[in-house]
Amino acid sequence: MLSVIIPALNEEKTIANVVSFCLRNPLVNEVIVVDDTSEDDTAILSARAGAKVIISAQRGKGISMKEGIDASSNNLLIFLDGDIDPYPEETINLLTQPLLQDEADFVKGTFSRNAGRVTELVAKPLLDIFFPGLADFTQPLSGMIAGRKSFFKRIHFFNDYGVDIGILLDMYLMKARIKEVNIGYIENKSKPWEALGKMSKEVASAIITKAHRQHAEQENGSRDAAPEAAIHLQDEMMQAENENKPNRKMAIFDMDDTILKGRFLDTCARQFGFTAKLEDMRAEEKDVMNLTKQVALLFRGKTMDELLNIVHGMEMIGDIKHVVKELKNQGYIVGIISNSYTLITNYIVKNIEADFSYANQLEFFEGRATGEVNTPSYFFASAESICGHSFCKTNAVQYACAKYNVQLKHCIIAGDSKDDRCMVGHAGTGIAFRTNDDLLRAIARLEIREERFEPLLAFA
Repeated sequence: MLSVIIPALNEEKTIANVVSFCLRNPLVNEVIVVDDTSEDDTAILSARAGAKVIISAQRGKGISMKEGIDASSNNLLIFLDGDIDPYPEETINLLTQPLLQDEADFVKGTFSRNAGRVTELVAKPLLDIFFPGLADFTQPLSGMIAGRKSFFKRIHFFNDYGVDIGILLDMYLMKARIKEVNIGYIENKSKPWEALGKMSKEVASAIITKAHRQHAEQENGSRDAAPEAAIHLQDEMMQAENENKPNRKMAIFDMDDTILKGRFLDTCARQFGFTAKLEDMRAEEKDVMNLTKQVALLFRGKTMDELLNIVHGMEMIGDIKHVVKELKNQGYIVGIISNSYTLITNYIVKNIEADFSYANQLEFFEGRATGEVNTPSYFFASAESICGHSFCKTNAVQYACAKYNVQLKHCIIAGDSKDDRCMVGHAGTGIAFRTNDDLLRAIARLEIREERFEPLLAFA
């Protein structure tokens, strides 16, 4: 069965008809109207029409969508706008058919009318630059969508005009199967001219913020003013929140040969045919920073989609999602620290529902790798560094501990190689995971030899 979620603000003229339209569909057994503290009778009329009504705790479409997801009882969800009447009769069936036939995880509705001004002048040009794999979507800002609840639960919702494009970008970066379907002709009210400037800015900010966030939560690198302000505001709010939660705990995983059964770089080398070059570089270059820059050149011209498809095809340790869920239930912050690339680590973060990842930033232009790479400053030694290495994962661990207000002694850290020795050794509970490195075994408090993480829960 299906749940329809309708975020609504002052929609008393249309909301009852929209609710009735949804309930006429035999697949729909739940309609949730999330009322964004309307000043009219939206909530009353929704309830009379048969909807479950939630009064949102805070204004904003993103918050309302999240509240609707949390309140829903079905695994397949549809979002509709409350100000469209009538909808084409087959709207719900068209949006959900790809889900029911297991052809998609997320469906974006398009409709017969000219695309809006913000779509043509802002969204599409920016998608063409940062996410060319999405440039062919007809109406990327459409709010008529459907998808699997398990995917929606992993989304970070913007709380402004950027929410709809933000959802599409998150789904794309999670490698969800996405389809766009035409639901027919609708009368959709255009935004007044005075609202277009605000909408344009917020849509642009969402796209650029996602483009930067997919690479890294980094200190350096250029950012446009609007997304930079949004990121700093989020970080300040997070830090303030964490300061009020003493005795927090953290679990950190390496990615290659730890979460993943294999190494992303070596898998790319096999698929793209640069294994011999890679091995020569490893044999000849002993400076880790120089090697990082040389390896990045091997990716020049490769598309974002090609790299995401490779990691999507790699197998993860079978119980990683279960273990992450158990750790988070026990109050742990969960993250990944890797020498790989944030495009890849952030994909893993979304799929295992972890909280953060720190890695190198592979640069892209128009969706293709430039061959350049940036290493965020948190990997480098500072006055507070405890390990003495100029470049080390332990420095990133310290950065994460400071950001999330966690003491190092309350960290569980799992890794497999010599690159993980230092951070595993400094952890409160260091874990050598399926390693061939004798020194890492000696340093770690626990060695796990089998392909599962569950034994570490005994130390949580």
